[in-house]
Amino acid sequence: MSGGGGHGGGRRKKHEEHEEHENHERWLVSYSDMMTLLMVLFLVLFAMSNVDKTKVILLQEGFNQAFGTNTVLQGSSSVLQSSASDSAGIDMAAGAGPAGQMTESEKALVKKAVSAAELAKAQARMLAAEAEANNLSEAQKKITAALKQKNLQGDASFAIDERGLVVTIVTSSVVFTGDSAILRPVGQRILDAVGPTLRVLPNDIEVDGHTNQLPVPTVNYPSAWELSTARASAVVRYLNRLGIAGDRMRAVGFAGTKPLISPSNPESVGRNRRVEIVVLSDLPDDTSSLLPAAARTT
Repeated sequence: MSGGGGHGGGRRKKHEEHEEHENHERWLVSYSDMMTLLMVLFLVLFAMSNVDKTKVILLQEGFNQAFGTNTVLQGSSSVLQSSASDSAGIDMAAGAGPAGQMTESEKALVKKAVSAAELAKAQARMLAAEAEANNLSEAQKKITAALKQKNLQGDASFAIDERGLVVTIVTSSVVFTGDSAILRPVGQRILDAVGPTLRVLPNDIEVDGHTNQLPVPTVNYPSAWELSTARASAVVRYLNRLGIAGDRMRAVGFAGTKPLISPSNPESVGRNRRVEIVVLSDLPDDTSSLLPAAARTT
């Protein structure tokens, strides 16, 4: 009896120890569930923060454009500010990505902001083109005055195109003789008048040589390509002797491929045979293309 009771007591003891073991490790299950829920919560919050981030950035740009200030939504974090450039590439029209979840009013605001931003960029480009055209016009006035002092004002013409300021010198017999790339004394006097203004400008310079379209064979050069390039190179060498750095200049020959006026015009024989000194603009292409219009307004 007592032995049996002892055996039964032993079984109860083991059973009680087993229950205590289960109670001791149950917290691991709760801890694991809690960590899983926290991970899901943070993932949801992260996804929501991406959506809000895009909306805040786009709305901030819209408000800034509408009110002409950068103080709207100034409390945005540096993370949002650093992500503004990434958000600019979102295809809002297609509704792809987080921006596609914006409301219609938000989309309208963003569309207005984008239009305003494009207009502001266009205005900034035009202002830059006008400033450049003013600088080139001042250079033209100085060159014109120097030519007038030497009574050579009729030997050069000027234009401002998308490249910059173009000083056109008709070569004919004034600057070069036929089939020759040797500068004549009058040509040297023209460059003596042009050189001082070019020397103090910060712009690079391109000298373009052009021949007319007459099918006259060259004797001293294989073709009109070499003749036009040699004439441009002769001008570059002379300008270099006047103190213009060689690394600012380049010589290009176009033969008769870029006529100034139509070859059907009787004057084309003399006027298309020319050298062009181009004061190159350093503006971006989308801005330098506005130079002709800007020159007309100035």
